[in-house]
Amino acid sequence: MIALLRYQAALLVGSHRWLPPVILYAAWLAIGIRSGGPILDGFGYAAGGLLPAAAWLTRVCVTNEPPAARNCTATAAGPGRVHLAAVLTAVCTALLLGLLGTALVTLLSDPHSTDQRVAVPVLPAVLAGLLAALACLLMGTAIGALSNWPVLRSPGWSIPVGMLAALLLLVLSASPANAALSGLVTGSLYGTITTPWLPLAATILIATAATAVACALSSRRG
Repeated sequence: MIALLRYQAALLVGSHRWLPPVILYAAWLAIGIRSGGPILDGFGYAAGGLLPAAAWLTRVCVTNEPPAARNCTATAAGPGRVHLAAVLTAVCTALLLGLLGTALVTLLSDPHSTDQRVAVPVLPAVLAGLLAALACLLMGTAIGALSNWPVLRSPGWSIPVGMLAALLLLVLSASPANAALSGLVTGSLYGTITTPWLPLAATILIATAATAVACALSSRRG
């Protein structure tokens, strides 16, 4: 698996297809993260932008390899393992973005509530921000896994389905990603920290199940 991860990472770097989602996330941070802004609001904003970026990166990674090369790799290592390596490559890339976004918020933001009256402990806030980012990352990965090949074979459907799903899972209250973000934003009003353990656990299960389905279908449709 390590060799497959290195192979997928080399494909991603060499293709330069990682640039658009990375630029999108960088622009998202540049627009929304203000120096001296409330730290919990900043973490929520940074985590929210990671969901569509992770979905996009997953699409890039699972569709990056030319069909002929993918057939050769699948024959040698198994289509399911190859697809899993592609998804994990997207997760690792999105995780790097999440760490950078969390670091930026930590450096620029003010550790107080929205009204500046209540001090917010930095280390617990950073932990909550990291877990929220991970929850959004995993939800984006699940969207990317289910809205692209081999689950959806038509590129014409995969992009609008993925975009719509990303939007809905950010705004719907039933979404674990929304719950993680809402906890940070609401906590910022009162200077309290809600660590999103339950939303993170839910997104781990969802992302695992979505990836398992995609890997299983890649073995059948390869």
